[in-house]
Amino acid sequence: MDNITTNFWDVLLWSFWFFIWIAAITVWFRCIFDLFRDRELSGWGKAGWAVLLILVPWLGALIYLIARGRSMTERQMTEMAQMRAQQDEYIRQAAGSQTAESPAAQIASAKGLLDSGTINQDEFDALKARALA
Repeated sequence: MDNITTNFWDVLLWSFWFFIWIAAITVWFRCIFDLFRDRELSGWGKAGWAVLLILVPWLGALIYLIARGRSMTERQMTEMAQMRAQQDEYIRQAAGSQTAESPAAQIASAKGLLDSGTINQDEFDALKARALA
């Protein structure tokens, strides 16, 4: 039988290295995406960082995080603030188009229905009570 399936500590060690590997790949991809998302860095700068990140990926990612980690965070925070502003604007637009009438307008509308004979006095009173609630 294979040794890795019988020894718990070997399985635990392999699991640890597997998660370290996944974390390192995630950091590397995050550096690559940030590199090409940066609008202030010149094309030559992006090319240099890309070469470094491709030729020596883990060391390049470490150097990238040390050299550009702060600006990386600032770009992410700016992007999040822009997304939040867009979301708030969308919510204001959606909520603004569906705002309910004021209670006075609802009562006036119900009174018009009562006067036209569409509803009776009991229905008018129910609509009035609901508008004032």
